[in-house]
Amino acid sequence: MARAVLSQPLSVPSSYPLSSLSASTKSYYNFTPTTTRIRPATAGGRVSVSAKGKDETGDADADSPGFSPFGFVTDNPSSRSAIQLPESPAEDGNVGQMLYRIEDKGKEYGSYVKSGKFRWFVRETGAANSRRGTIVFLHGAPTQSYSYRVVMNELSALGFHCFAPDWIGFGFSDKPQPGYGFNYTEKEYHEELDKLLDVLGVDSPFNLVIQGFLVGSYGLTWALKNQSRISKISILNSPLTVSSPVPGLFQQLRIPLFGEFTCQNAVMAERFIEAGSAYVLKLEKADVYRLPYLSSGGPGFALLEAARKANFNDILSRISAGFASGRWDKPGLVLWGISDKYLPQSIAEEFQNQNSSTIRLKLIEGAGHMPQEDWPEKVIEALRSFF
Repeated sequence: MARAVLSQPLSVPSSYPLSSLSASTKSYYNFTPTTTRIRPATAGGRVSVSAKGKDETGDADADSPGFSPFGFVTDNPSSRSAIQLPESPAEDGNVGQMLYRIEDKGKEYGSYVKSGKFRWFVRETGAANSRRGTIVFLHGAPTQSYSYRVVMNELSALGFHCFAPDWIGFGFSDKPQPGYGFNYTEKEYHEELDKLLDVLGVDSPFNLVIQGFLVGSYGLTWALKNQSRISKISILNSPLTVSSPVPGLFQQLRIPLFGEFTCQNAVMAERFIEAGSAYVLKLEKADVYRLPYLSSGGPGFALLEAARKANFNDILSRISAGFASGRWDKPGLVLWGISDKYLPQSIAEEFQNQNSSTIRLKLIEGAGHMPQEDWPEKVIEALRSFF
């Protein structure tokens, strides 16, 4: 039987100035920017690129904001083709060989921490006696704390003590089967985060950074319940108002049977990142986001369960109201990648206008849905000044 392997990354010419990036960040981070539009893979596995936003026939892009349940992973074009059948299967290696190649990647600054019944994978930089205090970084779905590696490394060098856990069900943390001690509800995520912070010895008040969908939103609702524990909060691209759209991935996961198929796509996380950004992940970085979903079915089913348990409308209503003027009084900074293909800039502006006396907005040109991955130096500078 023909064996499926993951395609190689697409090489796209660089068109964005990188002169402002430090040499260390370039060598550690490695990304290739692009401003082109990328069409889905053809039968031969090739991807055609058009710099004018039109396909080869000259027709305008057919991308539509409407939800198509049969779109692959997201409704946005991805820079990476789907899993392809190789022309010469014997030469491409199997899944086991791919896992061997990447199994030790992506664990910079990290270790396993037992909290309650579960093992969390937690990245830590700096020391407990760091003179500028503690920053906790929380990621969104379907990614992991790896996205913060450059930011937290640089901030610890500036005197901060940094923690970035993988949420339960994500990254390298435990992924319990639903019904066996964890059901992937908002309440359980809040309770387990409380336990983890106690185990880590995170003293209040501390600084909090949050980005992303689903579990990222749970980080925001946790903050609303624990305002006294927070010194300052910074929010990177996240759904913040009731008008925030829900990406096609999460809509697909909620469709019976179709969700079960979608959640087992091994390249789901990397495609989600690239579809929300102007940048193409290099293979060595995409490997890390792919690894949990490639190594077992557990992460996909954890994401499936979390997406189906979430009441997005209720969550967004509480976030919007909770951070409004008169209800949230801690300093806040919204850092927004303006090239985000999931969440428009208007979401950030609407959110900031609801509490302009406490929450500031800083736009980051050239960054998409994950500014900490797209342009870490700009995020580092903004957080250094704010915290």
